[in-house]
Amino acid sequence: MVLERTFVMLKPSTVARAMTGKVIDRIENKGLKIAAMKLTWVTQEKAATLYAVHKGKPFYDALVAFITSGPIVAMVIEGDEAVKVIRKLIGATNAKEAEPGTIRGDFALSNQKNAVHASDSAENAKCEMAVFFAPEEILTYKRADENWVY
Repeated sequence: MVLERTFVMLKPSTVARAMTGKVIDRIENKGLKIAAMKLTWVTQEKAATLYAVHKGKPFYDALVAFITSGPIVAMVIEGDEAVKVIRKLIGATNAKEAEPGTIRGDFALSNQKNAVHASDSAENAKCEMAVFFAPEEILTYKRADENWVY
């Protein structure tokens, strides 16, 4: 087992459409654990840090405008190969190409407003978690069903 933590963000469109519970339900039903979670607004500074790799690209300004347009739910998710599992669970970045049954395949239609962001590597997850959470906000605990999941 490769226990990992990853960062997941439910985007403003997901919060505005009152779908946070549906997405969180899918994550927990998969057997993954929420180690930290908060409802918050993404500031311009946090958006610049989070999307620094996209700075200078034609879609950057629209991306920052969207992510700062409403509240988001930031989460740290923990589980066996959590990065890989979450990426599979959320589906393709372009929601029109995401398979039915994935979060994006079921809840989104666009590339930018694709319901959820998830880290693409363990290294990026650490950086993205640090944008939203202090180390002491990320909890360690055991789920009641872990013996059955693992």
